[in-house]
Amino acid sequence: MGPVELLHMSVFSQSFSPCGRFLAAGNNYGEIAVFSLSAALSPDATAQSQKPVLTFSAHEGPVFSLLSNDCHLLSAGSGEVSCWSWAELIKKNTKPLWTKRPNYKSSLEIPEINSMTFNSRDNSLVLAGGDNNVHILDLERGLFKSVLQGHSDYVHCVSVRGREGEILSGGEDGAVRMWDSRTGQCVHCIEVHKYESCARPQFGKWISCVTTDSDWMLCGGGPSLSLWHLRSLSPTSIFPLIGCQRQTSFYQDMILAVGDGPAVSHCLLGGEVKAQIPCSPQSLNTLQLNTNSTDYRTDRDTESPARRRVEESASTPTAAGATT
Repeated sequence: MGPVELLHMSVFSQSFSPCGRFLAAGNNYGEIAVFSLSAALSPDATAQSQKPVLTFSAHEGPVFSLLSNDCHLLSAGSGEVSCWSWAELIKKNTKPLWTKRPNYKSSLEIPEINSMTFNSRDNSLVLAGGDNNVHILDLERGLFKSVLQGHSDYVHCVSVRGREGEILSGGEDGAVRMWDSRTGQCVHCIEVHKYESCARPQFGKWISCVTTDSDWMLCGGGPSLSLWHLRSLSPTSIFPLIGCQRQTSFYQDMILAVGDGPAVSHCLLGGEVKAQIPCSPQSLNTLQLNTNSTDYRTDRDTESPARRRVEESASTPTAAGATT
């Protein structure tokens, strides 16, 4: 890859290996790069050791989403999702185990898959589609079993409310829809931009991130990032963050968020911004927490400058100028 391609590279997705020792990152050129955290975070780390140990072409278009389970790495690109064995990737074998494509209305239609998440209740994979639909892939049979229809524009994000088994989706149409995963019916629809405390007309109504934790939901995008109580379907906290947030996560007693701006925001549940950790990129697309290893975490539990620098890159890849 030449200097021009590197200059215009964007990292859209990332996922840690089951052992927590490797990080996969997907870019706008359809490539996935695998980094060794033990090499990159070593006190003696060099520029060479911080480079990926493996880079391969996964999709013809951008890799919009990466997801890992106990054995596999899944990637989503333009119209398809592929699966690799982590054990084989570590051996530098890049042949996918399978590639699946949802049943689109037209063979000429290649909508992107913007996000995906596991539903452990029925061992399925939930996909946010650029065709305005949420697609459900049965991982046991390897077949798409249902399509959730209701959004009037493309779906940006999906999340699963674990205990209840409900699926949440956020879209360009400004709606957060809650679906019964058993019946495929939409049980609630929240139009966040219609709440005065959340609305930001200057940014639009689109929803780019949805995250759930039992009875609570985080969502944002055009509207302000907000915390919602799902039983009452009402916002309880509004976070005064500048720009649009692209990904969020509940972490211990805090909320982490990334989006427009060169920082990872640490917020309290009550709405206060506790800290903003600066990053070199000017815009951030993705946020991941390494919960699989006590040695290589992304919560900056060490004072090593080298470790802090690589963790910043690992937990918040950039929107422009990031190299994999």
